[in-house]
Amino acid sequence: MRPKRFLSLPVLAVLLLMMFVYYTTIFVFIDGSFDLQSSNGTFNAAIFTILASFSVFSFFVCVLSDPGHVPSSYVPDVEGQGSAKDNAERKKCDKCYGYKPPRTHHCRVCKKCVLKMDHHCLWINNCVGYWNYKAFFVFTSYATLASIHSMILFICSVFLMDIGSSSKMFYVMYGTMAIGLTTTLLTLFGWHVYLTLHNMTTIEYYEGKRAKWLAMKSGQSYRHPFNISPYKNITSVLGPNILKWLCPTAVSHLKEGVSFPTLRDSS
Repeated sequence: MRPKRFLSLPVLAVLLLMMFVYYTTIFVFIDGSFDLQSSNGTFNAAIFTILASFSVFSFFVCVLSDPGHVPSSYVPDVEGQGSAKDNAERKKCDKCYGYKPPRTHHCRVCKKCVLKMDHHCLWINNCVGYWNYKAFFVFTSYATLASIHSMILFICSVFLMDIGSSSKMFYVMYGTMAIGLTTTLLTLFGWHVYLTLHNMTTIEYYEGKRAKWLAMKSGQSYRHPFNISPYKNITSVLGPNILKWLCPTAVSHLKEGVSFPTLRDSS
């Protein structure tokens, strides 16, 4: 049952952290600096609530969504005899005993093959794969914006509020946590922007580093085969409609996930 994925300490820790950041941002920093009844207070509270709400919704989609499983009827398209069939046999998963489509990897935690697997994420107790990668990307986007907004409001409260000696330790601890959280989310968001622009997964990035090194040793050049163009790479993940890019459930553009356009197809 997918709801059981919430019965995980890392997932519960993320939910508690989001609740804590929301409460302190609204009722400590905004209310203390601007007053929630003022126009500045109401505006900042509304913006932060929207960002926090979308972050929570996207997080739930990440946790509950199927990352992508191999269809039971999948068989690689093999013509002829000999080496082609031998190559297809090599693409069988030695744990699931089924054929693996391109970009598919077996997750040792989930104990199944995942389409276009990026990584297994402890914090969502789920794999990040073909069907929920957009939700994960959108979640990091909203969470990063919310964290930056909270950080700005925290800094404003430090300068605008008269902080008593009893509250100084709380502000020091919160400031340390906020800097660490914002830096982590910015790094994670920037990393997945890079991957999306190059139509690459985290696994493929590290595989590509080795392939590039081997190609250089033999005097050849290497380019990631699924990196077609920045715009096509982005739309393959977020969809062709820019108005739906930040909607984590707008995935009607996704197909079966067993084949992908390559450089060879576009040449």
